Amino acid sequence: MTEGWLAHSKQRHSPHADERPDATDISLLVVHGISLPAGQFGGPFIDDLFMGKLNPQAHADFAPLAGLRVSAHCLIRRDGELLQYVPFHRRAWHAGRSHYCGRKRCNDFSIGIELEGTDHTPYTEQQYQVLAKVAAQLVQYYPALTAQRIVGHQHIAPVRKTDPGPAFDWAYFRQLLDQHLVR
Repeated sequence: MTEGWLAHSKQRHSPHADERPDATDISLLVVHGISLPAGQFGGPFIDDLFMGKLNPQAHADFAPLAGLRVSAHCLIRRDGELLQYVPFHRRAWHAGRSHYCGRKRCNDFSIGIELEGTDHTPYTEQQYQVLAKVAAQLVQYYPALTAQRIVGHQHIAPVRKTDPGPAFDWAYFRQLLDQHLVR
């Protein structure tokens, strides 16, 4: 990792990020699921959203997203392609209103990784492999981030969010993560 960027990622620079209140306080990893339009994979729309270039007229579902300023640290596409939008020491705008273990504003102390998918479509083997590898790197790099502090968006914003949803196999992901952590 160099200056918060993963060497094996396609690096993009989202404008939807800012400085953390404490750059050394990185203690949570949040897994998300996203597809644009809903239920469709591939195409430029997730990238456009994170880069602030989504045309709200490009699809009928995009009107509510007009002017939305959102990003994540990383996106893992269905084929395992890894894109990074924000260096990890900066705050990406991925969690929204959220809380974890008595703390609010999870963006302040978390890393957000989006998986291209839906709550009810199985995620791909490539996505699990890349996510486990990246998560292991982050756990090894940030002392306050542990395997137990990896959660879904639904866990930090219950009622408001449901992703990555029941299609995400937490047991399988944790098995892969454990394999990477013992190396």
